[in-house]
Amino acid sequence: MQPDDWHLSEDVNDFLARAGDFLRSRPTLHTMPLTVTEKLRTGEADAYGAPAPVFGRLERAGEVRAIFYRLPSRGLSLTPLTPEHADNLAAHLAALGHSLPYVSAERSTATAFAEAWQRHTGAVPTLSKRIRLYRLGTLTPPEPLPEGRGRLVGEQDHEQLVGWCGEFVDTVGEVPAVDAGSWAGSRFADKHFTFWETPDGTPVSMAGSTSMVAGMVRVDPVYTPARLRGRGYGGAVTVEVSRAALAAGATEVVLFANPANPTSNALYQRIGYVPVTDFAAYDFSGAVPERN
Repeated sequence: MQPDDWHLSEDVNDFLARAGDFLRSRPTLHTMPLTVTEKLRTGEADAYGAPAPVFGRLERAGEVRAIFYRLPSRGLSLTPLTPEHADNLAAHLAALGHSLPYVSAERSTATAFAEAWQRHTGAVPTLSKRIRLYRLGTLTPPEPLPEGRGRLVGEQDHEQLVGWCGEFVDTVGEVPAVDAGSWAGSRFADKHFTFWETPDGTPVSMAGSTSMVAGMVRVDPVYTPARLRGRGYGGAVTVEVSRAALAAGATEVVLFANPANPTSNALYQRIGYVPVTDFAAYDFSGAVPERN
């Protein structure tokens, strides 16, 4: 395979014109690039800052086989690659002078690229994250549901919503932090949120979801304050959002969970979510390539 089988672009519309069918062909596995490129396509690029994102597609015999994208000041995100393709991409990006803080992909792809990047640049990879992708099979609400109901989040709930998203970020160790000042540029600002509230109208849990792309909706995030856990609220609000996605016409409803958290993984499987694959992220430190 030749390096010029990889085609790079900073134009999201050009990229989607050439790689959109490939992304839509596997909406579950491609959930992240589908939602990221849709956000850029619809004019929300400011949320990612400058410089422009970089997109790449692996194309042979007129067919797209894989893609990557890199957002400003962030790492590389990949669709599944063979070890040979991962090595070729690492060599190509190193030769172009790219410096990567991390790579994120399906686990075997992330590992293959991390090893290849170390070979070509000397940068040392460290496994920093594992996350499991689930797809909804048959939605099975828990019985009994906790008392209360689901309610769409409105403008009057903004302060509560921002506070809970900030707590969620702190709980899972995400960066950057989220508060009222950074909300508009956060990854949560374009999501649709639902609260589960008790019969007296007190919110006790929340779940967000992406807009539908290629028939796919991703549930993200799901959060219940620590003092309110263990009462079924997280499962109830996840069912509520999942049911709404199906009612809106989604053919694929997906979510991510930390495989090290047995409670959340067991919950999602009880209500009908089926494991698809694990993803991993590797941080890079040490040597970086020099531009030719």
